[in-house]
Amino acid sequence: MMRAIFLTISTLLVLAACAPAPVVSTPVLADGRPAPKVYRISAGSESRIQFRMLDSVNALRQATGVSPVQLNAQLTAAAATHSRDMAAQNRPWHFGSDGSSPLDRVRRAGYSGELVGENISETYETELETLAAWMETPATRNVIVGAEARNMGFSWHQENNGKIWWTMVMGN
Repeated sequence: MMRAIFLTISTLLVLAACAPAPVVSTPVLADGRPAPKVYRISAGSESRIQFRMLDSVNALRQATGVSPVQLNAQLTAAAATHSRDMAAQNRPWHFGSDGSSPLDRVRRAGYSGELVGENISETYETELETLAAWMETPATRNVIVGAEARNMGFSWHQENNGKIWWTMVMGN
């Protein structure tokens, strides 16, 4: 009897091993490209992300021979406000829902220096992928490696669906 049970279980295990593996498909966009993987920002990772961006920006600045920048609380507050506002408007652009410009926002946040520039993005990508995309375009690259910049603000807003609204503000 034990031998029959053992043979039955062994046969079932062998047959189960012959079953085809499940097919894992990557979601595809309408243009045939793979859909982006959603980058989820966990609670409590704000400073880690900001300092990773700061270190990356300063490495790029060093490579171009310009001085490093430092994080600035007022510029970061202006960046956070604009990221939330872009999400509320559902469009990436440099003007706030109240008509404010980047200059208006940094002044409202209490920044006493001059605005050098602002970079924005609407994406599902990480902060470093976003930085790489900004470096590919001359206008946004110039904001990042502009010699006149001394301070940086960096923040984001992530929607429930994973979309991230990134804002970087540079000042001197």
